[in-house]
Amino acid sequence: MPISVFQVFKMPSALVLCSNGTEDLELVITVDVLRRADVKVIVAGDKDQISLMNKVSIVPDAKLADVSGKIFDCVILPGGDRSFAESKLVGDILHSHERAGALIGTICAAPLTLAIHKIAPGATVTAYPFARAILEEAGYKYTENSVEVDGKIVTSRGPGTSFEFALKLVELLVGEGTRTEIAHAMLFEK
Repeated sequence: MPISVFQVFKMPSALVLCSNGTEDLELVITVDVLRRADVKVIVAGDKDQISLMNKVSIVPDAKLADVSGKIFDCVILPGGDRSFAESKLVGDILHSHERAGALIGTICAAPLTLAIHKIAPGATVTAYPFARAILEEAGYKYTENSVEVDGKIVTSRGPGTSFEFALKLVELLVGEGTRTEIAHAMLFEK
């Protein structure tokens, strides 16, 4: 039986969660940049069709419940919709990935989900400015960096930092060379 290229070279994988109200740029830019880096990305939602914050509609690759028992190299929560912050299913997904040593990426208001589910307590994080006091009160150290990496936790500030966030995830999943190539090809020279 022939062996596929995916079996020989393990392609990194990422699970990106979304629901109605998810921030468009944070979702689409992150997924696009990761796929350019040949990361196997699964977008999972809680509905068959998702209406993003600015009324862009997408069809997720999978239902959230169908991927909850699987482990990916990275799980990502874009900001916008706050329903995931208190979702037990999302909490279970985050905890299983934290235990497995996977990367966990959150952007904008989504770092609040880390605090609610007690993921990486005490980590240094960044987020949309309104979240600062809440995160500090929960015991996290807050920075105003565009992207912050603390161990396996990657956080970012908002829609305007989506490219930096996605490229940092590429660097961590695939390597700095791939990050540089993709940034250069997209004319993102930051």
